[in-house]
Amino acid sequence: MAIEIKNRKAAFSYFLTDTYTAGIQLKGTEIKSIRAGKASIVEAYCRFQGDEFYVFNMHIEAYDHSGYVTHEPRRIRKLLLKRTELTKLQRKLRDVGVTVIPTRLFISDSGFAKLDVAVAKGKKLVDKRNTIKDRDQARDLDRRG
Repeated sequence: MAIEIKNRKAAFSYFLTDTYTAGIQLKGTEIKSIRAGKASIVEAYCRFQGDEFYVFNMHIEAYDHSGYVTHEPRRIRKLLLKRTELTKLQRKLRDVGVTVIPTRLFISDSGFAKLDVAVAKGKKLVDKRNTIKDRDQARDLDRRG
């Protein structure tokens, strides 16, 4: 069974442009919790601290059978990207109103946890209404045809 945790709220709230796939530096039983599907990226965001790139507010629930050693559910986790990708992200984040948000958390074929992150610019209320209208029209067309 493939584990894939999506941030469906991201596409509704933001215009997503460039996407990157990053590795995540995990500790202890975090990978077991992710494999069990006990993670959430809905409120998560990514930011630079110095030259390093981190994901904040990503929730990975404590593993049930971990014993007395557990991990902090919302700790800051380092993202692993190539230096060229990091410099591109730093350049894009200089613009006003641009952020990087995670869109998908998954287990790769090699067994590692990966996070798809996208460069995002916030939508205004009118844009969100247009998104809802387009989705409703597409649903109506599917029903008729």
